Amino acid sequence: MANMINITDFNSSELDIYARLSEKQLFHYHEPDFGLFIAESPKVIGTALDAGYEPVSLLVEEKHIHGQAKDILSRVGDTPVYTGTFELLSKITGFKMTRGALCAMRRKPMLSVENVCRNAKRIVVLDQVMNPTNVGAIFRSAAALNMDGILLTQGCSNPLYRRAIRVSMGTVFQIPWTYINSEISSLKNLGFASAAMALDEDSISIDHPALVAEEKLAIVMGTEGDGLASSTIENCDYTVCIPMAHGVDSLNVAAASAVAFWQLGNSN
Repeated sequence: MANMINITDFNSSELDIYARLSEKQLFHYHEPDFGLFIAESPKVIGTALDAGYEPVSLLVEEKHIHGQAKDILSRVGDTPVYTGTFELLSKITGFKMTRGALCAMRRKPMLSVENVCRNAKRIVVLDQVMNPTNVGAIFRSAAALNMDGILLTQGCSNPLYRRAIRVSMGTVFQIPWTYINSEISSLKNLGFASAAMALDEDSISIDHPALVAEEKLAIVMGTEGDGLASSTIENCDYTVCIPMAHGVDSLNVAAASAVAFWQLGNSN
């Protein structure tokens, strides 16, 4: 049974994780062990539990204890569950807590690139995608549209940042991912051809038959503003574009990802 603890003081130390620690501080919370992240809403918390993430504590608005959060609370054993009034929790979260629950959870050890790519046919490589909203949206599209895994360069926003988790609707827990420290060209050693999504004079259309014919393909997408670096494009086997109309030069990286995954994820 959940360990219910009523909170009446905004400055209570039990609330530091939720109210006063930054994403970076949460990431390093248990150093040298793995850090924490915050999952929001019963649905997303449930998805994280299904994926084997360990809850450290929960923060639940009083009215949701026997409502939206009831099923989640039945799954967390004696994990501390802090509760408070709507007014108190609104101050902590910085907005109306309409989703009913937050959960601090332990991060897991990072997968290796080889583990993410094992048995995969279609993977995504995100290069310097720094906006957590875009990262979350890309994960959601990847999970829905037949991508098997995601690799991120070190400059990307962490998929377990709170906003990324929220936008992804918990799909960051459903699709395997990790960081890649080597050149994208190293994926050739794992059998992948690579396709750089870029507006370039040498680009081929996303519906080109050669892409369909690739048994294993890595779809490489770049940062929101500048796109992929020329050196990254040169290291890829293909440069691929989504044809634009009405003088529009490009799509937001999250929107482009959905188009690319739909076309290339259904090719095999």
